[in-house]
Amino acid sequence: MATGTAPGPMRVLVLGASLRGDSLNARLAALVARLVRDETGAEVDHAHMDEFSMPLYNGDAEIAEGLPPGALALRDRLASCDALVISSPEYNASLPGGLKNAIDWVSRVRPQPFKDKQALLVSASPSMVGGNRGLWALRIPLEHLGARVYPDMFSLAKAHEGFTADGDLAESGLHERLVESVTSFLRLVEADTRYVCLQRRWYEFLGDCTDAPVTQRAQD
Repeated sequence: MATGTAPGPMRVLVLGASLRGDSLNARLAALVARLVRDETGAEVDHAHMDEFSMPLYNGDAEIAEGLPPGALALRDRLASCDALVISSPEYNASLPGGLKNAIDWVSRVRPQPFKDKQALLVSASPSMVGGNRGLWALRIPLEHLGARVYPDMFSLAKAHEGFTADGDLAESGLHERLVESVTSFLRLVEADTRYVCLQRRWYEFLGDCTDAPVTQRAQD
């Protein structure tokens, strides 16, 4: 019996969404990137938000000049990965403006690169809620664009006290929970990208099965 070529290792984009160089979310992103490599054997593309400079989204600028290089670079990094992990700070109980702006720019690409992309959301904050409110806000544009956002999210409270000198989490129980979140997420990604046995179609509302042109959405 003929056999096909075995798939290569999964590739995961881990994005630290804070613009600060040594932010708490940059530390968490670095830890997640290490866990992805060490615990699952996947390849990691570890990125920082300041690699993707772009102006505020402006429809007139898009028409006149096209997408900025930073948005195209992020599009390329997304397209080359099987999954996305975002470590995002919380600004005023929501997601950072720079991250939302990047999502808005990249969403203008066709085909739309967030569609069907598996995503895991994590956060770190000095607050007692660990940036969790920002992750709930971040789910909205990602899911609207068709990303498959993992149900479990990880938020590190009192993160300024949460890391060891080696970059692990100081509390062993939290560290084990993060490892479990990352490995469970990657098992889902492997099933979705390597063992696809079901054709899926997304609808915004139950019973919304019309093929009329007016049903075209941002994720298409």
